[in-house]
Amino acid sequence: MEKNILIPIGPQHPGFKEPMRLDISIDGEKVVDADIILSFNHRGIEKATEARSYIQNLYLIERVCGICSHAHTTSYCHAVEEILGLQVPDQARYIRTFIGELERIQSHLLWLGIAGHEIGWDTLLMYTWRDRERVNDMLELISGNRVHYAMNTIGGVRRDIAQEDISGLKEGLDLLEKSVKYYIHVITEEETFLMRTRGVGYLSTDKARKLCAVGPTTRASNVKIDVRADDSYAAYLDLDFSVVTAESGDVWGRSIVKTGELVQSIRICRQVLDVLPGGEIRTKAPPKVPTGEAVSRYEAPRGELIYYVKSNGSNMPERVKIRSPTLGNWLVMAEMLKGVYIADVPIVVDAIDPCLSCSARVTMTDYSKGKKVVTTLGALGKWKKGRRGIA
Repeated sequence: MEKNILIPIGPQHPGFKEPMRLDISIDGEKVVDADIILSFNHRGIEKATEARSYIQNLYLIERVCGICSHAHTTSYCHAVEEILGLQVPDQARYIRTFIGELERIQSHLLWLGIAGHEIGWDTLLMYTWRDRERVNDMLELISGNRVHYAMNTIGGVRRDIAQEDISGLKEGLDLLEKSVKYYIHVITEEETFLMRTRGVGYLSTDKARKLCAVGPTTRASNVKIDVRADDSYAAYLDLDFSVVTAESGDVWGRSIVKTGELVQSIRICRQVLDVLPGGEIRTKAPPKVPTGEAVSRYEAPRGELIYYVKSNGSNMPERVKIRSPTLGNWLVMAEMLKGVYIADVPIVVDAIDPCLSCSARVTMTDYSKGKKVVTTLGALGKWKKGRRGIA
């Protein structure tokens, strides 16, 4: 007699901020297996980039993800600049770094608040969102925007950091540092948080490597990988910071890593403000990009973000391929769910800080061969009419 029960969660569910279906197989109160079904809101952004100029694509790519919009445009710009052979001014490199670290702070604060919400501790959510507003105030001071900052352009940045704003930005960092010390105290001492996170969603170091986990998820399993340190870009090679890891491999370890990264991000931001070199903020880029291709890597808040850009000599890219961090962590999330209680499913899913839209894909079937291929909408135009099915 079959003792395992299949429980479908989603695609519309209060625990998910975006549509996703999670089929969990349970034995009593414990999860024995999990299957993830994605792409309920695929937007075809990769294909859309082929019909827009390189500059127009900045607006589009910034909307791949609302939480890490600067990460996407920076990675895209790096790839295009490499093909063009552009040298980005030092001032632009430092400003990109500063905005990127502020974005990491607001993203980790958002995650910590939602983690508190998932375990029934909404007070933590209110505290973290209060501090996240401070970060958004700082971003607004620099860029005029609180969500999509529109700071990047090919060859540099669009706005400078005014000297008269530096003191206010430093005061903001001081306030954030005090709050972060409190959050570190909370996740290391508060019994409620410890009971709901310690030993939950375990991922061993070996599994993290084999399943190619990225970002805080893999660093919490004691895998010291961070693109900022391993393949430095922007101004990171000139700055002093540490790669934060943990050994526990559970949700608590991921909390330790992310709060530790808040400390490091504040440290990086202070260094940038102290050594801003000044000067030009952009190098003029031609509208047409010569034939070539480039791969760019960026350490987004959720982990390694990869952009592949192929040019054909026109003012529009031939191909833009995006590998988001969440796409790299789906397999490990399914692994982490095994053995947890049903009540812990939301916090384990939240632990990878998933972004559904930026990792959406489509499945196409070639009926003449009976084959299914997981791919992106970018390849759809190459398929003959009547020989494709979209699932």
